Amino acid sequence: MHAPVHLQQQKKKKKTFWLKQLHSWHWISSAISLIGLLLFAFTGITLNHAADVEGSPQTVEKSATLPAPLLKQVAPDNQADSKKPLPAPVAAWVEKEIGARAAGDAEWSADEIYLALPRPGGDGWVSIDRQSGAVTSESTSRGWISYLNDLHKGRNTGTAWKWFIDIFAIACFVFAMTGLLLLQLHAAKRPSTWPLVGAGLIIPTLLILLFLH
Repeated sequence: MHAPVHLQQQKKKKKTFWLKQLHSWHWISSAISLIGLLLFAFTGITLNHAADVEGSPQTVEKSATLPAPLLKQVAPDNQADSKKPLPAPVAAWVEKEIGARAAGDAEWSADEIYLALPRPGGDGWVSIDRQSGAVTSESTSRGWISYLNDLHKGRNTGTAWKWFIDIFAIACFVFAMTGLLLLQLHAAKRPSTWPLVGAGLIIPTLLILLFLH
């Protein structure tokens, strides 16, 4: 007589436990991914309409001359063309005088050092004449929409942002999967649940099959 009641109570307790766990993981993952979801949703629209929202690039050019003591550190030599960072004192001088972060490997040739400076939403470069010490630079900004679009694509964003995207993607996966499991638990009382989930699958599938070639 008591066995069925006992089993029902255990089943109810188990369901309550997992329901609480799913709700906890669902809200925690949603909180972690909220700002990222807003950013990626917004930039999904701006990327889809890039031609309509594209800003006018603004370019700033600068020039200077390396002091003699620093010129000695980049003077021409007999070494083959290579890629290596600027000497630390030269890099520090470039950052101070040109206002560009002179990090990363530069291209060293017999007469010139060329340092590419790509970044989200813009581009740039610094060139150093190894004979005269003449330094020229160019920095191009394509506006904040382009900056956000590049964050979406992970373009020229560096290691830290790539880690953020990976962690954000995991949080979104947990958010989606716990949401799916919660839908399953509540589906009996919400008849439209699975038709809506099915529509979310069928509509993009039909668009791909019918309109993408």
